[in-house]
Amino acid sequence: MKDFWNKRWFIKVVSLLFAILLVIYIDSTQAGFVTQGESRKTRQTANETQTISVPLQVSIDTDKYYVVGYPEKVKITLEGSNALVTSTVNTQSFRAYIDLTHKKIGKQTVRVQVTGLNSQLSYTINPATVNVDIERRKSRTMPVQIEYNKNAVANGYNVGTATVDPQKVEVTGAKGEVNQIDQIVAKLPLPNGINHSYQRQVILVAEDSKGRQLNVVITPSTANVRLPVSLSKKTVKLNLRPKNEKNNKVYSVTAKNDQVTLYGKKSVLAKINQLNVDVDLKGIDSSTVRNYPLVLPKGVARADPAEVQISIKVKDASN
Repeated sequence: MKDFWNKRWFIKVVSLLFAILLVIYIDSTQAGFVTQGESRKTRQTANETQTISVPLQVSIDTDKYYVVGYPEKVKITLEGSNALVTSTVNTQSFRAYIDLTHKKIGKQTVRVQVTGLNSQLSYTINPATVNVDIERRKSRTMPVQIEYNKNAVANGYNVGTATVDPQKVEVTGAKGEVNQIDQIVAKLPLPNGINHSYQRQVILVAEDSKGRQLNVVITPSTANVRLPVSLSKKTVKLNLRPKNEKNNKVYSVTAKNDQVTLYGKKSVLAKINQLNVDVDLKGIDSSTVRNYPLVLPKGVARADPAEVQISIKVKDASN
């Protein structure tokens, strides 16, 4: 019996059996048995799909050429293991681009490419191709024009000369677009009824002769616009003009203050030498003191005082 256990063939058979059992055990722990180890392995190898937006870069000699028409971003759908997809989305250590280095001037349809992605990931790009227009690059230095609504300024206020900083900007773009530029405009939005100087940072736009906005790059892209709004003033005499007197009465009208200070547009005030005040005597049969509001001409914003106190003396004509 002892010789039986020492037989070489017996040792080989037992070793083979042990090897088969070991292979069966390893296979069962990885391919279908519900164990704690299998659950962990499933989580590690589960596939995931995520879609992200990434900037679309352009490969071209930007000193010579200008490209328009392509989207700023494209969507890339990644598929692969959970850990690898998550890591790629978080780091975004890849880029989407279009290669125009060997393309001719004019309109082209080019394929969007991706570089820097792990080879174990599969992906799709939307859109897969883009339409671009390649043109010669051109730059110009142009003055900035200011636009605003004059009707927004309150009645009677002076509007000074608007100023802008910077006064000139550099415009860069496709040669065809730059050649169409008629003006660079700083459009200042004014609150309705504004009665004070106004200052604001505004975005600059390039327009053609028909007022259409052009697709160019303006450097700097914004400008500081200031519009001075003010009031002029002038002191004038009051001219009292009685009306609706009775024939059997004699009236004497006297203003407590015979002058008033007017505030308004300088050009309007220059034409005013006196302010007429209509004193309505209808229904007044005895001496009295009354306040009359001042009626302001167009272009005059206000008066100080806003009304005048008038002393009215009444006598019978027979006396």
